[in-house]
Amino acid sequence: MAVQLGLSDSPAAHYLGIRRGPDRRQAERRASPRSGRDRRRRDRRRKTFSSLIFSLLTVAFPAQVNLGVLRTQIPLIAMKVLPSARVAVSIDSFTPVPPRQAYEGLIKEAAKRYRVEPRLIRSVMQTESAFNPVAVSSAGAQGLMQLMPDLSVELGVTDPFDPRENVMAGARHLRRLLDLHDGNVTLAVASYNAGEGAVARYGDVPPFPETQAYVLRVTHLMARTR
Repeated sequence: MAVQLGLSDSPAAHYLGIRRGPDRRQAERRASPRSGRDRRRRDRRRKTFSSLIFSLLTVAFPAQVNLGVLRTQIPLIAMKVLPSARVAVSIDSFTPVPPRQAYEGLIKEAAKRYRVEPRLIRSVMQTESAFNPVAVSSAGAQGLMQLMPDLSVELGVTDPFDPRENVMAGARHLRRLLDLHDGNVTLAVASYNAGEGAVARYGDVPPFPETQAYVLRVTHLMARTR
């Protein structure tokens, strides 16, 4: 029985996957890892192609492309450039409000709540702080109605520079002083400036130049708004 060894040329050899020597060596070269020169050539082509793509993206989408992130985190084959959202805010017109009108709503609310004339609250506020909500006196009085820290604590004020808290507390204090002096506005205003003790000691407006000027100023402003 003869055995044929040259099976590579027969159809059965191709069917069984049997290759001749040259074919086998060529297939082994294709299956084996590429040489160092081939790998370097391949890497150069890949870098050139990547650089070209990044250059095109940078020119086309300069604001949307973060090259550092794309090079290190996003595969080039799956890279998508998304437009960034932009929000712009513009003010078409601005109408300044005079200081004496800026807190009219709070003044009217406080006047109604504590039964104090709005013009009294407004005149005290103008004299005390000139409608400056962050004013601080040399004595430490704070805010629109210039509340002393101890008085703020007594009246439950948590933020003396909050206009609403300050105005409400100031109006409440004025109501208390009016009740103390049987509705006498002059003595209530003097007590607001010098303290109830000083007014009680003198039985009238204390002879302090500051307090006397203060009372005249407040009553003058009130008279102008009758």
